[in-house]
Amino acid sequence: MSLIKLEHVSKHYNEGDGIVKALNNVSLDIVKGDFIAVCGPSGSGKSTLLSILGILNTPTNGEVIIDDIEVFTLGSEKKADFRSDYIGFIFQAFWLIPYLTAIENVMLPLTISRYNNKEQKNMAESVLKQVGLGKKINKLPNQLSGGEIQRVAIARAIVNEPEILLADELTGNLDSKNSEEIMKLLINLNKKGKTIVMVTHEDNIAAYAAKRIHLFDGAISNGKGDLK
Repeated sequence: MSLIKLEHVSKHYNEGDGIVKALNNVSLDIVKGDFIAVCGPSGSGKSTLLSILGILNTPTNGEVIIDDIEVFTLGSEKKADFRSDYIGFIFQAFWLIPYLTAIENVMLPLTISRYNNKEQKNMAESVLKQVGLGKKINKLPNQLSGGEIQRVAIARAIVNEPEILLADELTGNLDSKNSEEIMKLLINLNKKGKTIVMVTHEDNIAAYAAKRIHLFDGAISNGKGDLK
């Protein structure tokens, strides 16, 4: 049974006198526990697809159903709550707050939760240990390596225990050694039940995923197959 289902999803933008079709009639089923790489050239619609999966960008047409809920029929507040409960985001640029320590950055998604401050600290420390940073919880971002910063970002993404992780070029700023370590961490998270959708333009990174989607001009490319 699908955890995520896209039915004839399109996203069009007005640009000058014309229309840009960032996504064009994309239908897709993602099963709980999948690890999927979304591949394709620049401008193929990868990031648009990820932003729609993350309920950050409303499609022009079509339906997005997550856990049997048609998410774009929800009001703005309920959409925000749904994102918080279901989805963790990992970005290439990390987006850590520079004046907050690792543990304080990881606690940020918990600030509007039902947990008290002590519980939030315990949860943040637990996931930092899970990603191998148990001894660096009080370090500032400028005291960490690039790979360590990305691990903090991953810890922040999973601290709410979301069902789904969305990753956008998460190794783009890392060297090959750190990239390999980060991908092994994602594989371990996937083995523990996380459903992962990862945008990448790098074949060696896409190879870590169990399945691939190839986008071209906003559509799934049948020439390379979908979900293989």
